[in-house]
Amino acid sequence: MSSQNKFDAQRPDPQSEPFCEEIADIDGRERLDQPQLEPIAQRVKVNLVRRRLLLGGAVVGVGGVAAAVIHDGELGSPPQTFRGAVPWQEGTADAPPGASGSGYVFFTAEEVAFIEAAVGRLIPNDSVGPGAVEANVPFFLDRQLAGKFGQGDHYYLGGPWPKGTPEQGYQTRFNPAQLYRAAIAAIDKYVGANFNGVSFRKLTTEDQDKVLKGLESGAIKLDDSVDSKTFFAMLLQNTKEGYFSDPIYGGNKDMGAWKMIGFPGAHYDYKEWVSHHGERVPYPTVGFKGRPGWKET
Repeated sequence: MSSQNKFDAQRPDPQSEPFCEEIADIDGRERLDQPQLEPIAQRVKVNLVRRRLLLGGAVVGVGGVAAAVIHDGELGSPPQTFRGAVPWQEGTADAPPGASGSGYVFFTAEEVAFIEAAVGRLIPNDSVGPGAVEANVPFFLDRQLAGKFGQGDHYYLGGPWPKGTPEQGYQTRFNPAQLYRAAIAAIDKYVGANFNGVSFRKLTTEDQDKVLKGLESGAIKLDDSVDSKTFFAMLLQNTKEGYFSDPIYGGNKDMGAWKMIGFPGAHYDYKEWVSHHGERVPYPTVGFKGRPGWKET
């Protein structure tokens, strides 16, 4: 049997008895394996049944009274079934798990030196807008790595761990916090061995860029089972997230990144602007927690 035939043999057949019986039971209609129906007609009817299921009784991840007591900041409320209009109840949705405090709780002093230098090269400070350091991205990274993201809360981290393809996504035994810690140590070890014993922070900006490009391409091979491309991809993605996220998470200080691109932020809605393509929205920039000048009542 060819590989394609093996694949086809594992696919569910819309004309098979169990498949048709399942759809018929859900929709309360006749079975779909009637002999007078052509195969293409059967497939069309199956698709229509699925569409009716989606548009009819929807399972919505917005809780009611019972769900309001469960707030984990990530998964939301247990699903409940609603028909017709979706109800709304104040306090049901999770509040954003904002960052608090000052200083670093995850990064060591040596790690801070690397992170501040690295993200400062990924998004440098200039006359157009704030750099990553000025936007407080290192603080954002610190709080993320100290929390559930750092623990790999929604990652599959079980083995085996062969080198995967780019399409397979994250493939490593490290959770994000472990990856950062191992990678920073391995990078400083590589830099010390190849740049006269200095740390990454003390390199010239040209040499820092050279190292970052080597990590991005995978040309730099790191010790301790750290894949340089995997780490660089995560560092770049997390840096962009911290730069453009709502300030409640610790980055985008004073909404500087939003102001730079003209994004007004978390206003109640923008429905009156849907048809105003390319026009500037004349609202002051605002985050989840408001903006300077607001007063709580």
